[in-house]
Amino acid sequence: MTTAGPPDVIVTNFNKNYTGVSATAGAVTRRLASRYNIMLCGEPLPGLSDPIGRLQALSQSRRPASGRPFVIWHVRRNAEMQLALVARDILRLPVKIVFTSSAQRYHSAWPRFLISRMDAVISTSEASAKFVKTHAVIAHGADTHRFKPAADREALWKKTGLPGKTGVVAIGRIRPEKGTDLFVQAMIDVLPKFPDVTAVVIGTAQAVDKPFQTKLRADIAAAGLGKRIVFTGELRPLRLAAMLPAFSLLVAAPRYEGFGLTPLEAMASGVPFVASDTGAFRALSDEGRAGAIVPVDDAKALAETVADWLAHPGRIVRAGRFARRYAEENYSADHEADAIAALYEEMWAAG
Repeated sequence: MTTAGPPDVIVTNFNKNYTGVSATAGAVTRRLASRYNIMLCGEPLPGLSDPIGRLQALSQSRRPASGRPFVIWHVRRNAEMQLALVARDILRLPVKIVFTSSAQRYHSAWPRFLISRMDAVISTSEASAKFVKTHAVIAHGADTHRFKPAADREALWKKTGLPGKTGVVAIGRIRPEKGTDLFVQAMIDVLPKFPDVTAVVIGTAQAVDKPFQTKLRADIAAAGLGKRIVFTGELRPLRLAAMLPAFSLLVAAPRYEGFGLTPLEAMASGVPFVASDTGAFRALSDEGRAGAIVPVDDAKALAETVADWLAHPGRIVRAGRFARRYAEENYSADHEADAIAALYEEMWAAG
């Protein structure tokens, strides 16, 4: 990423937390940074230059890069759309705005208005494209350079310091929408049948969800599994990428998801998944070859499916190999970056 001279693209990231949106923005921006002069505005993202502030982003947009009719602002959140609209419509800067939408439901009134003012909208799936006027459907991609299979999963597991010989992992915010309780319920059922397996929750609970997490811990303690269902807290992105290949299976059980990146990162890491039937999970599973799909909000089905996978370690190995190939060929950040670059070039060409 270069920062000398006017930018071709400004990528915004206004959320201090490292979310799935942050991860996808970072992965694709790292790829695009070799092609364009991109400036990151807001909060830092791994592998990118230090971000500029909001006022500096406005200032940098006064003069496009040589040969460009305008600076593209690529935004993904309400506050980011708002600032981009200030740049374009109030300050009258030479700016056009691209918004990426993953939601598979109708937005409320204010976001709908903001989205209607975008110059181009990218939907991350055909399902999400049904809810907004879409210029391009571009699926998210995993950073297949950072997320990759372990050379020796057993040895990598030992390095984690976690108990047991293998693990099942859930990654994401600890809250009802993400189905953390469904994961815990399923693990309480499954783990007594598999004494060498440890369940791990990677993520944090915000203040409003602390009572929810406390209840989960109480349920785990009552089941006598306090040492086998482990909460790690949030991990730094590079630490997560290094640790994920140690697991045998990833579980994603949200009650609602727009796209859902964690199963894709698991696939890139050679780890199959079990996921609820929401987001893009069914497409990612490739009819069960990379992962399994269970009904939403069904802890019993989740437990039965996870147990079936754990009972067949050879199947896990085969599915993990397929998942890695499938992610590389169909859902890599390189593919996503190529498609986004094509949209940028189309916009610039149209003036």
